[in-house]
Amino acid sequence: MRAARYILLLSMIGLWSCSVTKHIPAGESLYTGAEVKIQADTLITKAQSKQVQGQVEEIIRPKPNSTILGFPYKVWFYYLFGEPKKEKGFKSFFRKRFGEAPVLANKRAVTTSTSIISNFLNNEGYFRSTSSGELVVNGKKAKSVFTVYLKPRYTISSVAFVKKDSSLFMKNFFMAEKRTLLREETPYRFEVIKLERERIDQFLKRRGFYFFRPDYLIVKADTNLKNYKVNLYVELKPNVSQTALKQYYIHDIYVNTDATDTTHINYVDYKQLKISDITSTYRPRVFNDAIGFRSGMVYSSTVHDASLSRLINLRNFKFVRNRFELVPRSDSALIDVHYDMTPLKKKALRSEINGSSKSNGLVGVQFALNWSNRNLFKGAEILNVGINVGTDIQMSGRKLTNLNNYYQYGATANLSFPRFVIPFYRVNPARNQALPKTNLTLAYSRLLQRGVAYNDDSTTYSYTQYKLTSISGSWGYEWRPNPRVLHSLTPFSINLVKPQDISEEFVRKIFSSPNPLDIGRYLDILKNRLILGGNYTFTYTPQQRNNNRHFFYFSGGVDIAGNIGSLFAKKSSDETSPKLLFGIAYEQYIRFDAEARYYYDFTPNIRLANRLVLGYGLPYGNSFQLPQVKQYFVGGSNSLRAFRARAVGPGNYYADSLTVSIFGYRSYGDIKLEGNTELRMKVSSYINLAAFVDAGNVWLTKYDPSNSFYLDSGVKFDKEFYKQLAVGGGLGLRLDFSYIKLRFDLATPFRKPWLPAGERWVFKDIDFSRKAWRQENLILSIAVDYPF
Repeated sequence: MRAARYILLLSMIGLWSCSVTKHIPAGESLYTGAEVKIQADTLITKAQSKQVQGQVEEIIRPKPNSTILGFPYKVWFYYLFGEPKKEKGFKSFFRKRFGEAPVLANKRAVTTSTSIISNFLNNEGYFRSTSSGELVVNGKKAKSVFTVYLKPRYTISSVAFVKKDSSLFMKNFFMAEKRTLLREETPYRFEVIKLERERIDQFLKRRGFYFFRPDYLIVKADTNLKNYKVNLYVELKPNVSQTALKQYYIHDIYVNTDATDTTHINYVDYKQLKISDITSTYRPRVFNDAIGFRSGMVYSSTVHDASLSRLINLRNFKFVRNRFELVPRSDSALIDVHYDMTPLKKKALRSEINGSSKSNGLVGVQFALNWSNRNLFKGAEILNVGINVGTDIQMSGRKLTNLNNYYQYGATANLSFPRFVIPFYRVNPARNQALPKTNLTLAYSRLLQRGVAYNDDSTTYSYTQYKLTSISGSWGYEWRPNPRVLHSLTPFSINLVKPQDISEEFVRKIFSSPNPLDIGRYLDILKNRLILGGNYTFTYTPQQRNNNRHFFYFSGGVDIAGNIGSLFAKKSSDETSPKLLFGIAYEQYIRFDAEARYYYDFTPNIRLANRLVLGYGLPYGNSFQLPQVKQYFVGGSNSLRAFRARAVGPGNYYADSLTVSIFGYRSYGDIKLEGNTELRMKVSSYINLAAFVDAGNVWLTKYDPSNSFYLDSGVKFDKEFYKQLAVGGGLGLRLDFSYIKLRFDLATPFRKPWLPAGERWVFKDIDFSRKAWRQENLILSIAVDYPF
């Protein structure tokens, strides 16, 4: 029976293929691809031959049409509805969107590819290797066959920088040899030579040689050696103009704040700058801080790039144009710097509307309105004021009486200064790689949780269960000592959370619950929360270099609360009572966070992405646990994708359906461990596939049955934590439209930590044919962008 299905499938593909080839013009053939044969020297290994074969296949042009099991389906789509009669009709749209014009065989393309292959082999160090190609026609189809006669690859024996004289240029050129990319005993590659020339060019530009170019360098290769070795000599080309070999100094710096008005330009001296600001829109200090050049200093591309980046990141200008002009003097070594800027509108109003579908069955919509005012105090400050409203409605997963809907509204205000707002401190623009920022933030939000209850006549009505009000503020700084490192310090933050209007129906529902722990959860909701503290975060994001398959990212930080409150709290005569500030028991804790990511590119189209997340919170004094807004959770579209958000842990705990119906998923912890690994495959420019595995859980730092929501000590972190890890995995589809990346991840649990020991691995229970199993275990996450 199975064999008959395969025969039927192959027959259908054959018929479809015939329907495609009948549209190919007379005398032409559909190009089906290339075959590469390697005839290798005896010194070449099979692995080398296979690698070269794959590389050659990648550079052959043209590429054949896309196929499925050998069937050119896009060409079939191209001809499916015939020739379009209108440019904007359905036929034309379908052909352009889903179809693909047939790629026709061409002997000239074979000849061109043969030449390209020979050049590629030479550039990769396979000197004296050759190639040949022919076009093989079979009816209405044709393929190209290439034969590569592969010789052994040459490796670098020695590298020398040729110093022709004792000039200042030659001294700097010779200094560039220290970090050369050309390493002995590595294969010869022309691509690395190009990168080396660019590296030397940047090295020299950082030292004042503004007019130098990579093309002024030549790398000579001496292949007259035995054992397939090559000597490389890096030297300056002959007849390079003296302009390129001269070290330049900054003369004058001109700043024009409005390049749209070329009729009214009046430069006024401010320190070492000449600024034209006819309307006195900006304080001169803005440009003095942002521009690192000073009169008399040696030109540096580092200062050049940093200054331009700072001006752009002020977010006050639509365009920033930078140019350099040679001072018109004989044998001049001076250049003038010009900055011409086009300002943005001072005020702007923006609105946003977002929709969301969560793994716990909530469907929501949010609306936000944001007003911005640039250059508020003439120092390039930016004020953002926003309001937002939203709702999350339970659409699936619960009975009518267990519905919990959420409504929230709020307002935020953020004032950003492009400098440190610290007394007695000024930025040194020549040393700092980026302008620091000072951020003042205020926020207010209110959350309403509504439920459903029965009347005496069995009809239902909705009611407000409780309201939660939050007021917060912070004062913080951000700065970058270099493009790879970001520091964020918030020395002061405050957050007050206050519950209100807890309804009798909600209280009655809680006290009628057979789970005695729900009463503890209710009492926890009643508490006012005051968090006074600060935090620091360090982020390291190195740039991925060309030809480097490895990429690493790290972020870590510490969050401390309670120390400020202890300075002003009133002492209590009862040592067991919590310390109060403004009549509220303030939180006391210290929390450490770390996240590391590692990416490895197997090929340009296949990447292995890995992430490790660690979090540790230590409550003390007034706090037995971290406040919920500071606790950790796992699950959801960016965490353990096989589990709903906040539905795992702490430890081996699992909330029953009644508790979930009252409070929702509220599995939080003071300690977090999470690991993710994902294999990403690029299928086309729009379609990417992924296979992933996630593991993790949260735990409590402290456990006391008399002061906890949990009856089992398995919620506390101990040496057997690894036995309580939740594990899941699945497959993903990502649609990359450049401006937005849509992600669809379908996952299922592999290990459920709340099950009895010996039953936690659930591979044996997987049954895609059962509807009940699918509803409980298949989790579809729809999100924007990658999870990490």
